[in-house]
Amino acid sequence: MLRKTTLIAALVALAAACVTPGSDVRQVDEINQTESYDLLVKNATIVQGAALPVIRNGFLGVRDGRVAFVGSSEVSGESTLDAGGNVVLPGLIDAHAHIAGLGAALDSVDLVGTESWEEVIDRLRAEADRRPDGEWITGRGWDQNDWPVQEFPNARELDEAIPDHPVVITRVDGHALVANAEARRLAGVTELTQSPDGGMILRDAEGRQTGVFVDNAMGLVRGAIPEASREVRKRRLQEAALEIARHGITGMHDAGTDGETIELLRELDRESNLAIRVYVMLTDSEPLLETWFSKGPLIDDGRVTVRSVKLYADGALGSRGAALLEPYSDADHTGLLTTSRDHMEEVARRAKAAGFQVGAHAIGDAGVRTVIEAFDRAGVEPRDRFRIEHLQVMALEDIGRIADLGLIASMQPTHATSDMPWAEARVGPERIEGAYAWRKVLDRGIPLALGSDFPVEEVSPFLGLYAAITRQDLEGHPPGGWYPEERLTRREALEGFTEGAAFAAFQEDELGTLEPGKLADFIIVDRNPLEVDPGEVPATRVLYTVVGGRVEVVGGK
Repeated sequence: MLRKTTLIAALVALAAACVTPGSDVRQVDEINQTESYDLLVKNATIVQGAALPVIRNGFLGVRDGRVAFVGSSEVSGESTLDAGGNVVLPGLIDAHAHIAGLGAALDSVDLVGTESWEEVIDRLRAEADRRPDGEWITGRGWDQNDWPVQEFPNARELDEAIPDHPVVITRVDGHALVANAEARRLAGVTELTQSPDGGMILRDAEGRQTGVFVDNAMGLVRGAIPEASREVRKRRLQEAALEIARHGITGMHDAGTDGETIELLRELDRESNLAIRVYVMLTDSEPLLETWFSKGPLIDDGRVTVRSVKLYADGALGSRGAALLEPYSDADHTGLLTTSRDHMEEVARRAKAAGFQVGAHAIGDAGVRTVIEAFDRAGVEPRDRFRIEHLQVMALEDIGRIADLGLIASMQPTHATSDMPWAEARVGPERIEGAYAWRKVLDRGIPLALGSDFPVEEVSPFLGLYAAITRQDLEGHPPGGWYPEERLTRREALEGFTEGAAFAAFQEDELGTLEPGKLADFIIVDRNPLEVDPGEVPATRVLYTVVGGRVEVVGGK
């Protein structure tokens, strides 16, 4: 792993990297000529872009952090990297993710993949045994839909297993948490505490709290968790950025960023310790919005861009917090609108006037319609490039309204393959026609940007490409794909993670393809996702991640 070194020192280390069986990086040559490049990649299969020609035995020259040459003619460079016949792709961009959330997840108990509430408790008990009594324990990643009994847990068993530590564990989607009795005590939550607007405190048949808090109710507990120090938060951001780069992502859109996180990201960038580009969506906090709306967007200032605002219309489908127009098919309620239409309209008007884009989280069809109406009332136009984040379930009659407003669909393919075992039970056979409907979106001419929503899903964009192409899990189920008519072609999927994501951030002139003049963000991988069997795409190995012509990672994941 290379952190921040000089370019030459970084390249010298490449020769020793193990790449892929039968195709090693052979050498790094130092060539000095009058006409030269800062970095030259040779002997590569270069995918310039999703719809651009592939160059075999190609050369890619970088000068001053930008692509200066791409072609099949032999040229020379100050530092020449022989790619050994491997594949160069434009840097992949995750259009919706959470860098601070990933950093915290890497620093807490990993509950992803737990197959029962008992397994969750076992992992937490092991962590408690390593810590002094009274220390807070946090975790993330549990999903009751993966358990034999697909119901929210009751914290009673957790209280018995870990009585001497406050414990707070967040569901995989970030829209529900479980707090044990000690955590609730320290947070001042009692049996008399009522659910806030836009949130639910779940109770059992006798009316007692179960320890589960959904959406806005989570704030009742989270406020008691001690804040990580500035140094810890900075370390987590740096480590998260490196983890992201290891997976071949050169840029991400951070969906909901607070003021301190912005400052820490900019500080890391100034120190040359930020391995990726970050396009910031401001969290919906009035002091933060007032500060940024008064001074305007931050553009062309290193690797951190601040030009968007994140709003939340509703909760998540997995926790039945997504707002639906009609009751859930498996529950007698319609979910939660977490933000009023009037507030979203007001923020949209202010953002538009200040030169900011808005991306609104909307998962249920009522949440989606609320966003559409708020944006319409705010006078949003196609040139504003406002976005709907997730767009998981939409009424089919609303697709035309989304297109007419010029809204961007920011969607996450792996949500479909994670949710497909239970999604139709939530919404029924009619509403499912408008769920995870990537093909309907594209066919209506709506711009599509793809992402992962990590740490809700895995970081790897190759899992997203695979899900978009196949609509199958990693075992190839179901045969032919889940609602296969919504699949994307390989090129459409790649475009969603490159040009589509760049367009969603007003960065299509700088990123998304490998053309002269654009920023030199690219990765070298061991296979071409446009050509190999779809089943091979998830196993893609990232060999190098290069951002602005600077090698950030050698031998990724």
